[in-house]
Formats: sequence, C-alpha cells, structure tokens
Amino acid sequence: MVNKEIIIDTVEPADILGVNNKNLKIIQQHFPKLKIISRGNNLFVSGNLRDIEGFEQKLDEMGNHYKKYHQLTLSQIENILNKKTETSVDEIIHAPSVNENDVILFGNHGKVIKAKTPNQRKMVELLKNNDILFAIGPAGTGKTYTAVALAVRALKNKEIKRIILARPAVEAGENLGFLPGDLKEKIDPYLRPLYDALDDMIPPEKLKQHIEERIIEIAPMAFMRGRTLDNAYVILDEAQNATDLQLKMFLTRMGPNAKFIITGDLTQIDLPKAQPSGLLKAVKILDKIDGIEFAYLTFEDVVRHKLVKDIIKAYDK
Repeated sequence: MVNKEIIIDTVEPADILGVNNKNLKIIQQHFPKLKIISRGNNLFVSGNLRDIEGFEQKLDEMGNHYKKYHQLTLSQIENILNKKTETSVDEIIHAPSVNENDVILFGNHGKVIKAKTPNQRKMVELLKNNDILFAIGPAGTGKTYTAVALAVRALKNKEIKRIILARPAVEAGENLGFLPGDLKEKIDPYLRPLYDALDDMIPPEKLKQHIEERIIEIAPMAFMRGRTLDNAYVILDEAQNATDLQLKMFLTRMGPNAKFIITGDLTQIDLPKAQPSGLLKAVKILDKIDGIEFAYLTFEDVVRHKLVKDIIKAYDK
C-alpha cells in the first residue's frame, strides 16, 4: 500500500475535478482500487503504486487539455481515461481552413476564436510588444471581439488578475436619465456588445461568477476616474464617443502591469456637434510614443454579412 499526496497547482482544481468533485467521481470509477480524498488543491491517494502512477498521468493529461482548450467536458474526460484520441477540437484546429497561429483561444463548446483577417492578426501581434493598442475601423471589423478574446486568453493563462471593459455612455442622442430601471439596467444596453463577446468565450456559470467577484468588470468609463488599473486587461470600446478629457483620464489610469486596448470608429461619432472626439486628438498626439501602437481596420476586415462591406463603401463615397 502506497500513500501519495498530489498537488493540483497548474489549474484550478474545480476545472478538472468539477464542482463538488462531480468529475472526480467519474475518474474514481476508472481507478476502483484507489482511495482518493480531495482537500482544496491536494489529492491524497492510497493504493498500488502502478495504479497511482496511472491516475497521476491521467490527471496531468486532463490538466494539459484544460490549459490548451480552456474546457474539460465529461465526454473529454471519458476519452482521456479510455485512452481515446481527442479529435473533436484537434481536427478543427488542424483543418486546412484554420491556421493554428491565428487561434486566440477556444471558447464555449470548443468554438475556435481566431484572428480572421490581416488587420485582426496585426492587432494580436502589436499587443505582444506594446502595452497600449488603438484599434480603429468601421463597424463589423471585429475590433471589440478580438480585443475581448485577447483579454480572456490572458485571464485564462493567469497573465493578469482581471478584465475591465468600459464604454462611454453616449449613444445616438439618447440620454441615460430617460431610460427605465436602476443604474445597472440603464447601463447594460450600452455594454451589450461586450457581454455578447464574453458569452462566446466563457461558460455562463463561470462568467456569472467572474462578474460577481469583479474578476470581470463591465462599466461606463466615467467609473474609472480616480482609480489605478493594474494586473488587468482594460478595454475601452466605442472610444470615438469619449471627449479629449475623458480619454486622457482613462489612459492615465494605467498601472504598472496592465495592457490597454482602445477601439473606435471615427465614422460613427455620437457626441454633440460642438464636442470633438478625444479619439481624433489621441491619434494625432500619441502615435510617436514607444509602447503605443495603432491598428487600422478597413471594410476588407468586415466579418459580418457580406452586405456590410458594400454599405460601408457606399457611405465612404
């Protein structure tokens, strides 16, 4: 009889063992001769040395699978335990239509989330060596979606501790005060595109937990005043609707270990006519600073319906 303590420290124990050890009960069935006790990050295993080594190997495979794909379903656990080859996601990533280098992360149900166009790929590359990135382009070019994917990947890889998503609460002449509901209910419609992106990338229960624990924070940019944002990916969406002072305030919130992504569409400014966009000024005065880069997307990067490209071209004319 051998006793061994196994420490799970490369991923969260619940990501492998499941909520309330639901997955561990399935794993236990494949190792009936072992006694397995779970306490926090530690597993205490008793039994034959060969069985313990086999159990530890399967545990490592599950951990590696989760780190690569950010998910571990019961069917995937069964496949690993039965030594079957994981083909569902691997076939997708190695298909001719998908370049593995373009994959940002795997979302819900193994959805491949990748940079689809040259300028989206440029966003990914520029952010590797720069801490502030401006992504500027028309609607439908994937600016926000790509930015959120990069932030979620960094969170899942434990490169940062939180994600902060912000938007100016300015939309086409509407006024928050005239909308029904409390402050959250007034604000949520403005932030819906950010929620939509997150819904693709993080399981619903996990997303709800992250928001409740403020690991993911979604708020109007006015809520940023006076704060220092550190150990975070911070995304300002629809930055064309921020004034000069607001954008300066936002950029100067940056802490030592943070990355900022600012997205905007200079053709859709909803500020009052007498109020110039802060994004326009930022483009002019920040483009020579080391550590700040600009990615410009065009109608060629549109990933929505094919008619969107034609609509953008028609309006540009």
